[in-house]
Amino acid sequence: MSEQPILSLRGLSKSYTGKTGGVTHVLDGIDLDVRDGEFIAILGFSGAGKTTLISAIAGLIEADSGEILLHGRAIDGPDKDRGLVFQSYSLFPWLTVQQNVALAVDAVHKDRSREERAALVQQKIELVGLGHALERKPSQLSGGMRQRVAVARALAMEPEILLMDEPLSALDALTRAKLQDEIERIRKEEKRTIILVTNDVDEALLLADRVAVLTPAPATRIGQIFEVAIERPRDREAMNDNAAFKALRNRIVTYLSGLNDAAAQAGESDLDLPNVTPLDLAPPPQAYREAAQSAVEQRYLEFYKLRKVYPTPKGPLTVVESFDLLMDKGEFVSLIGHSGCGKSTVLTMAAGLNSISGGGIVLDNREIDIAGPDKAVVFQSPSLMPWLTARQNVALGVERVYPHTSRAERRDIVDYYLDRVGLADARDKMAAEMSNGMRQRVGIARAFALSPRLLLLDEPFGMLDSLTRWDLQDVLIEVWNRTKVTAIMVTHDVDEAILLADRVVMMTNGPNATIGKILDVDLPRPRDRKALLEHPRFYSYRQEVLHFLAEYDHGPEAKAA
Repeated sequence: MSEQPILSLRGLSKSYTGKTGGVTHVLDGIDLDVRDGEFIAILGFSGAGKTTLISAIAGLIEADSGEILLHGRAIDGPDKDRGLVFQSYSLFPWLTVQQNVALAVDAVHKDRSREERAALVQQKIELVGLGHALERKPSQLSGGMRQRVAVARALAMEPEILLMDEPLSALDALTRAKLQDEIERIRKEEKRTIILVTNDVDEALLLADRVAVLTPAPATRIGQIFEVAIERPRDREAMNDNAAFKALRNRIVTYLSGLNDAAAQAGESDLDLPNVTPLDLAPPPQAYREAAQSAVEQRYLEFYKLRKVYPTPKGPLTVVESFDLLMDKGEFVSLIGHSGCGKSTVLTMAAGLNSISGGGIVLDNREIDIAGPDKAVVFQSPSLMPWLTARQNVALGVERVYPHTSRAERRDIVDYYLDRVGLADARDKMAAEMSNGMRQRVGIARAFALSPRLLLLDEPFGMLDSLTRWDLQDVLIEVWNRTKVTAIMVTHDVDEAILLADRVVMMTNGPNATIGKILDVDLPRPRDRKALLEHPRFYSYRQEVLHFLAEYDHGPEAKAA
């Protein structure tokens, strides 16, 4: 790797003027030197200007001040020396893999013969492992395969610098891991300079030579640059036992948490939560109510030989088979496993939103067969009414389960939970005007405001960058600590699973998915992320889950645990 910079950013600043004339300062004096052959990862909060920065380097937007120098010369718009891979695939759906890549090659390599261009297309497609899919169209490809086409197209331009703007953030954990390995192989074989914008600390440490952390918006700058002095190759599972990796990871997470704490959003409330009980919309029979003199504490939620079968043109497909789990009242369980293992299927059956093919689910001595507000669900997409305010969205459920209370008490319940999730100043903001993170806060407030018997969370932070995810994890922990509602959370994030749960339930691959292993998380509550990273058992728990997932990363034919 050359010590001379191939790319230099000097005092790079960029602002945008809104429709009302207000000015938003996005970048404020970015300085960075990138050496030839270096891999730089850029980490930043949501809205910190990461895409603006990468677009400026690509020449797609013009900075207000400062300069971008390539080999000491100022760049002048986009050029083939900088190849860009976006978060979205941006493929032409009517063209094949080969044609999508050839489109870029024909545009930038007009000086080459048809045979040379065809050979270049073939070589780059094979480099990303898609030699078998040349004639397929995007609709016939998985999300991960489509992103490989985008990478092949960028590489086929033969750029000096490969720019990647969160190319893996929309993918599931397994596909993301496989593409991380692909990017590492490309780095090794192509010897290109790479700048990767990512929201994943582990991804940055796995791939990069240096990690540049941006400060929060507005007026973003590079707050600190961390050298990743960890030998290559970096094996994902082995890194968990690497002392240098753990020390550097803790330093970066602590630094990011400090930046996040400076703009903490989780709120206190000046209101007292009204001492009211929600209406039981599905009461048990009178005889049961007379006989039941004490609340159920143990075996509060029971999954018994749960089974789900879907009809298909090729015959019945068993997605979940013999899923058995007992939960006590107030327990928090994380459900983790690869895509397609039936995690969300189990969750939707528990919510009463999906019919049960065999076995059963019993909640508080009642078999679940219909949906209702006693089972609150927070989905990956917030599912708000965009024309309603935050307060109105939460009030929809509260009006139904507290019809016997006064209007003032219902309003206090709504406002209390909006305050708790950090939206005290945005109660009357329309959902359509909110960021994804703010909408998900409303979804969390809405779920807790129902005072449910069971809280079900289906990857509620999956669409968010990792820094916003941390913030909302803290919100969830804080509100759950007050309510101790029985909860199940589906997640792909190993750290999230351990941070939140009393037990981590690991599922085998589908079809015929079942519970492969259950990990008891014996860590003190309330939990703090920074303290957790320093706990002697945290990385051993992490290793257990990572090892289980690694065993099942080859599809349904992998051996049973």
